[in-house]
Amino acid sequence: MENSETKELDIQTLYCLLDHCKLGIIIADAKGMILWGNDYYSAMAGFNVKDFIGQDIRIISRRNLVTLSGPVMADQVLETGEELTDIVTYPNEDFIATTLTPVRDSGGVIRYLIYSVTNCSESIRMQSELNQLNARNLALESQLNELLTSSLLSKDIIVSDIRMKQIYKIATRLASVTTSVMILGESGVGKDVYAKFIHSISNRKNRNFIHVNLGAIPKSLFESELFGYEAGAFTGASKTGKTGLIELADGGTLFLDEIGELGLDIQAKLLQVVQERSVRRIGSARTVPLDIRIIAATNRNLEQMVKDGQFRLDLYYRLNVVTVEIPPLRERTVEIPLLVNAFLNRFNKKYSTHKTMGASAMDVLMRHDWPGNIRELMHIIESLVVIGTNDVITPAELPSSLTVPGGESILGMISDLDSPDLNLKDATVLLEKRLICEALKRHKTTTAAAEAMGVDISTLSKKRKKYGI
Repeated sequence: MENSETKELDIQTLYCLLDHCKLGIIIADAKGMILWGNDYYSAMAGFNVKDFIGQDIRIISRRNLVTLSGPVMADQVLETGEELTDIVTYPNEDFIATTLTPVRDSGGVIRYLIYSVTNCSESIRMQSELNQLNARNLALESQLNELLTSSLLSKDIIVSDIRMKQIYKIATRLASVTTSVMILGESGVGKDVYAKFIHSISNRKNRNFIHVNLGAIPKSLFESELFGYEAGAFTGASKTGKTGLIELADGGTLFLDEIGELGLDIQAKLLQVVQERSVRRIGSARTVPLDIRIIAATNRNLEQMVKDGQFRLDLYYRLNVVTVEIPPLRERTVEIPLLVNAFLNRFNKKYSTHKTMGASAMDVLMRHDWPGNIRELMHIIESLVVIGTNDVITPAELPSSLTVPGGESILGMISDLDSPDLNLKDATVLLEKRLICEALKRHKTTTAAAEAMGVDISTLSKKRKKYGI
């Protein structure tokens, strides 16, 4: 068998092969004098690089660059001795990536400079187009989300304030997960409406939505109402037992309104429900597994309650995975005219009337502080529809609580009630409403307001609901 001989490439064959590379190549000596360049570079640059053999590479560098700031690549590499890569723009607006590699001899001295040049214009343009496409897609996604939110909102939910639109966009995302949500906001801002909206567009919409108003349940009944009990579990218990509200929410959504009203003992039991997703009735040794989504709401400062030892830190973190704060009506007055018209339409239909709100009366509504927020506004509109004598509502028909500035003393309030047309019952109601409003303004929580007024919190909650405060 014959020994094969390795045939070395001659210089001309090597140059020919390099001319066919899809990569621009220029070879220069250590001084920057051009020794050779391939055809691919010539086609890229728009001139024959071979015409520049024997000339300084810096001539080509200055010719190719649209703008030149600082030393050319050859000078930088000769100074640092390190390989350098840069992307520059040629006069034809192409983006050119150039890597300059120093080639050293066995003693480490730079003998040659090899330029590897690539036209990356197409890649950069594609990246730019992709960035623009992504930007358009984000804009379209934002518009689609807004349209989706609008289509999901019922006609009874008024959302026109910018912050409220964003809050309801968040609701569309929360509906697709089972994460616990904490809704913050003053009484009457619509926390329950927001919770129902999340439930109504979730995959639990056909299951129970259990709204538990903890502020309206006497503290002595918290445990039996929430957890239920077995027959004969305690004196006075029903002979058939009772299913608790938590258990009733199985498969659906449990909305714990006014969560800050829970005592520490019940908080401990609720934490167990949240952690283990199961509930045990009073007097039972059996636990019932649960599939529930928990949404909580409060108008109290739970963080401060945690610091004061009034609310469990572990329960706070379990319930407060996602926080949504709904602003009070006074901070989104743009929605007041829309809400007024919506309530007028609802109650006109209910009571077969044709009431409208006069412009001057609407101005009064826009200036009011609305301590009871949307609930207060709704009850006032219903009252105006029911007892109003004119089809166009005027300021004279509005409750005096809307037209008289707040902060009066009790004597001042009583003097305002001095009217020959005001009977004792109406005067009592008006004074009671004002006292409640004043107590709520002075105190941060419903519990504190109730204590200051000398009534039970359930009594105050019922009166607030009655008067729409």
